[in-house]
Amino acid sequence: MADPGPSGRFGPFGGRYVPESLVPACLELEAAFREAWDDPGFHQELDDILRVYGGRPTPVTPCRRLSAQLGVEVLLKREDLCHTGSHKLNNVVGQALLARRMGKDRLVAETGAGQHGVATATAAALFGMACTVYMGEVDVERQALNVFRMELLGAEVRPVGSGSRTLKDAVNEALRDWVATVDHTHYCLGSVMGPHPYPWMVREFQRVIGDEAREQCRTLLGGRDPDWVVACVGGGSNAAGTFAGFVHTSARLVGVEAAGGSAMGHGAPGVLHGMRSMLLQDEDGQIGEAHSVSAGLDYPGIGPEHAQLGSVGRAEYVTADDREVLEALQLLARTEGIVPALEPAHALAFVVREAGRRIPSGATVLVTLSGRGDKDVAQVRELLRGAP
Repeated sequence: MADPGPSGRFGPFGGRYVPESLVPACLELEAAFREAWDDPGFHQELDDILRVYGGRPTPVTPCRRLSAQLGVEVLLKREDLCHTGSHKLNNVVGQALLARRMGKDRLVAETGAGQHGVATATAAALFGMACTVYMGEVDVERQALNVFRMELLGAEVRPVGSGSRTLKDAVNEALRDWVATVDHTHYCLGSVMGPHPYPWMVREFQRVIGDEAREQCRTLLGGRDPDWVVACVGGGSNAAGTFAGFVHTSARLVGVEAAGGSAMGHGAPGVLHGMRSMLLQDEDGQIGEAHSVSAGLDYPGIGPEHAQLGSVGRAEYVTADDREVLEALQLLARTEGIVPALEPAHALAFVVREAGRRIPSGATVLVTLSGRGDKDVAQVRELLRGAP
């Protein structure tokens, strides 16, 4: 999990598959990021904002009652305690600072669950920038609270009615906007996907999760690393940031996809949104539709670095279904008083299912709790009311 170089390749995955009109913008962004990432002043400003505004470092919380019930030691990396309620601010503040450095005065973003949109709107308000967020009509309906939060922060939310009306289609529209307005707009992409340099750049902005967690775990575990490190994966930014801190340890890395959107389990190599990665597609290369109870994991692909980590066997990618996710969400709430977002509840579901099986009794498991469940409680209430 290092610099992929000018090609932006992670083995056979990654790259830069964009219209000719966007190549200069991608090259400009890569050059600006490389310059900024080598600048101690940029790091200092980013770290200061994330500390005094974002609430970093976020703690690692031992789950004593849940651990006793499962027979494994569960630790949570608490990104739900970050300002705006998820890990998304780590990346967005970095990109907003970079946009300002490039002289851009407008941010455009895509969002599914709304957390990236809220974080982008937050950063735009903080830095005095205009902000437009694209969101599928399906997600606008099931994440109405986050839509209002974005608007309250001064962003314009544009519903997308094409295709499946979810995250994939929101990305399409955000890319079209960027093509037309690239002279003054920065596309603040929310995950480790898209054309180079985004997968690398977003992973580096999210690396703070894994770097913090490794030091915190060593303090809690007497100098040891956890045996397992588990995170949910849609595009996969929280997982990439977490894995970056543990990739050179002996910890087993597990990314948990939605059962209805498992690009690693059911996909094939292909090109989408400017990258070559594992994608849900038919034999003619037509992109399939993903399904998840979670709007944030409702994506038919996965970040190219995850595709590479999976192909070489350094990380394993598994799935959790909607029923397991809802059960895991309720279990954490009732044993630890923490209501997770539906996205990280996928990671919890894997741990609950495999504790005492694949995960040996007594093993230590770090789970990245990438977001809090406030945004999902209305949806979860309706789902549980309708459950048999």
